[in-house]
Amino acid sequence: MTQKFTVDVQSEVGRLTGVILHRPGPEVAAMTPATAERALYSDILNLDVAETQYDQLHGVLERWTTTFQVRDLLTDILANDRVRESVVSRICVQEKAGLIRDALRELEPVDLTRALIEGVPIVRDNLTRFLSEDRFSLPPLHNFFFMRDAAAAVGNRILVGRMASAVREREALIMEAIFDHHPGFETETVNPVRLGAPGPGVTIEGGDVLVAREDVLMVGVGQRTSTEGVDFLIERLKAHGVARHLLVQVMPEKPESFIHLDMVFTFVDRNACVVYAPLVTEHNHFPTVHIHVEGGEVKRIREIDCLMDGLRDLDFDLEAIPCGGGDDRWLMEREQWHSGTNFFALAPGKVIGYARNVHTIEELDRRGFTVLAAPDVIAGKADIEAHERCVITIDGSELARGGGGCRCMTLPVGRETLA
Repeated sequence: MTQKFTVDVQSEVGRLTGVILHRPGPEVAAMTPATAERALYSDILNLDVAETQYDQLHGVLERWTTTFQVRDLLTDILANDRVRESVVSRICVQEKAGLIRDALRELEPVDLTRALIEGVPIVRDNLTRFLSEDRFSLPPLHNFFFMRDAAAAVGNRILVGRMASAVREREALIMEAIFDHHPGFETETVNPVRLGAPGPGVTIEGGDVLVAREDVLMVGVGQRTSTEGVDFLIERLKAHGVARHLLVQVMPEKPESFIHLDMVFTFVDRNACVVYAPLVTEHNHFPTVHIHVEGGEVKRIREIDCLMDGLRDLDFDLEAIPCGGGDDRWLMEREQWHSGTNFFALAPGKVIGYARNVHTIEELDRRGFTVLAAPDVIAGKADIEAHERCVITIDGSELARGGGGCRCMTLPVGRETLA
């Protein structure tokens, strides 16, 4: 990076000007059936297939905007001795890996980056380690290609994730270090841990945070983000004295596909969203809460019927496009399971998602979104700009098995302000 990039995200659909990605690599192939559950997976992935499918996402984004790779950014900051010492020390303390601290310190930046992402194999030089069932002294980051969770751009700040599972804490630490120390980014990090959020009950992940508008945040509460995590956001808003509306949706604990809010709701245009209707558009027994913060205090907090009602109350006129198409609950459930609502916007009305969710894609087509195949976009055979509304489809049969979609795999750091 030769120029400083100013982080600024004021919506979910403003034209994308910069995005951070992480291409899945050997850390994914290192997962075994025995470690899959601990790594938060229900199955192991075929890396060759996952890489091929991921390259479709990457290829489309490279043609559209400025892309950054985490490996490159991390290698850049690890060339600074002070930063390298801090990152290594924090990781070794956090993961009780003090025995390998000196070895990590001696690595060149590119090799240290590889070790921090792909893991450090255990050296079986004593009886305890010889008999250990672990393969790694520092485990691989199997989930890191789901960039959204460890950090989220909210306005001109980066919210650092307070991860619900210890196996993902290193991801948040790495992202915080990048935004704090990379000379190419201009931003401020907001880290619940460093700002004194009390206790392990405070968790918040980026998949649960949607920037609906400059003054409206949507937050999911469930498997990964706690009510205490939302309380932390409220306190930060109060401290900065900014006016914000928070629409909070409590999520089901099961099945595991309801992992984050963006697995039931994403914006696809200024006036359109894709939703899992039973939770988002209908009254149900999972609470939806509207919180108004202004002037350093909570002005109002109340329960509302559903998320769409709350958005309407805040002057959003949204077309709710059902995941699975139509009103067949069985199709909704099948496609929600494989990230059928999880779209990522390149610009208003121009989004990217999984081709495998055929009924959702067909419904988008009926609503005026021209369907473009990612390989055609990459090859220059299809022009995104030629369509007012379009959905670019990538092959995602393997990627979806990791438990996330295109929004999950992207960390936008810049969007143009909506007119």
